[in-house]
Amino acid sequence: METRALLAIVLSIAVLVVFQHFFANQVPTTPHGVNGTNGSSVNSSSLSSDANNKNEALQANSPGRKEEASLKELKEIGDLPKVDEVKGQDVVVETPLFKAVLSENGAAFKHFVLKKYRQTIEKDSPGVDLVNVNPPLLPLGVKIVSGGEIDLRGRYFKADKLSLALQDGAAAETVRFVSQLGGDVTFTKTFTFYPDKYTIDFVMEISGAGADKYTVFLYDKPYNESTRYIFSGPSYYSPSTGLEEISLDKPGETHVYSGELDWLSYGDNYFMTALVPEDSKGPWDVRIALLNNDKLTESTLSSQVKGQVKDGSITLCKMNIYIGPKEIERLKQVGHNLSKAINFGWFDPIAKPLLYLLNFMYKYVHNYGVCIILLTIFIKLLFWPLAHKSAQSMKTMQKLQPKLQKLKEKYGDDKERLNKELMQLYKTYKVNPMSGCLPMLLQIPVFFALYKVLLQAIELRHAPFMLWINDLSAPDRLMIPGVEIPMVGGVPVLTLLMGASMYLQQKMSPSSLDPTQAKMMQLLPIVFTFMFINFPSGLVLYWLVNNILSIVQQYYVNKFTD
Repeated sequence: METRALLAIVLSIAVLVVFQHFFANQVPTTPHGVNGTNGSSVNSSSLSSDANNKNEALQANSPGRKEEASLKELKEIGDLPKVDEVKGQDVVVETPLFKAVLSENGAAFKHFVLKKYRQTIEKDSPGVDLVNVNPPLLPLGVKIVSGGEIDLRGRYFKADKLSLALQDGAAAETVRFVSQLGGDVTFTKTFTFYPDKYTIDFVMEISGAGADKYTVFLYDKPYNESTRYIFSGPSYYSPSTGLEEISLDKPGETHVYSGELDWLSYGDNYFMTALVPEDSKGPWDVRIALLNNDKLTESTLSSQVKGQVKDGSITLCKMNIYIGPKEIERLKQVGHNLSKAINFGWFDPIAKPLLYLLNFMYKYVHNYGVCIILLTIFIKLLFWPLAHKSAQSMKTMQKLQPKLQKLKEKYGDDKERLNKELMQLYKTYKVNPMSGCLPMLLQIPVFFALYKVLLQAIELRHAPFMLWINDLSAPDRLMIPGVEIPMVGGVPVLTLLMGASMYLQQKMSPSSLDPTQAKMMQLLPIVFTFMFINFPSGLVLYWLVNNILSIVQQYYVNKFTD
């Protein structure tokens, strides 16, 4: 039973690693819907291959962006919005949390740089820019239907100010963009910024004319190619369907949905850009399309106009825009189920409490490495009675080996009688053969849940521990000048210590295995060391501390119990 339990752990972790490596980012697209109320995937004939190739050429080379394309280049691409001859200026908005740049051509975001999150762990590394596409395909571009379709993505909007700086404690302020659509008709986009929020209030109004429908655009590409083990791309949340993560493989492929909607977003495991309508009932029309081989995605959110005329103007829509980190508390403050964007899959019921507990401890110790150690101790104490009973049971089973061997020799040909005698022997000595493997099996879900937390939680991104471990979300490597290990780089010290502690724990644990099985089990620490070599250092730290605590517990059992 001990062999089966350990093999179960090895196979489970192996399956997790293989799944994450080959399949984690291949999320199936929602199946075809009925009557247009659920998601469906279709090929869009409107996206010609010629336009896709030109789009790809225009959008390439991010994050080191090209300069804005010339008007001549834009006019050669039929699928792109036309840009007004008036060259719009940039509007710069700074808060303690971010620096945003909006263009008067389209009244859309050109840059959104987070001040508290750097691209790498280097001190001079620039902040993460959550806009990684080029004009005129920018987030928050708009189309409306007013008699005919009017594309406002490249139209000139005059801003009421060209800069805005908000300090801590300041009141919210707005930036208003107005575009003249002809005659007395104006279209207004108003953004309200807060000094302490990544959330921006967004309102669209039309004056001097009516409108029937509007469409808001999001354009994006993967923020970080290194996040291939976790889903990265467009997603949305509906009260009827729950969280939908959309993976499109071929340029021209689209996904459509119609119905109630809490939010539409683009994101990866750490950051997201989300449109959050005030009215989730809608109905809302969502269309997500992969435009080219550069993974450029166009996501649109459309609805019929319900606003009432007031003072000659109509409010087309009100929504919140969230552009920032996937911090669970911030997302919960936004509401509308935006916190559901943090998805730990099957292990969510365990992973979320672990994340809350880590964040709670961090308020007091200010080191996530120490928090992981404290969390490991907490989990160990939680399982201590069961693990202690298991260790005692294994020790008793070892003492019973001579008796078990005699029963096997005596009743080896009579399986029914042998099982009956074994059960009687277990009952006499009050031992349960299953109790030796149960604690190990119970730790598997906790291990997987913590694996997901350390891989996805932005709190662990670039979080230092001590000495050479400066990022708990990355593998540990001790870099030695002049020494480079092939395929690995630096020395995985923490992983090697974890393997050694596992070997010592195994040597101390009573075993009921025959010599051949025992030799096979001695290979497990080596197998685990190789499996853990590219795991986040925070996860290796958890497993190392867990092994040390298990060694202490086993020493106590061997020394002080019969």
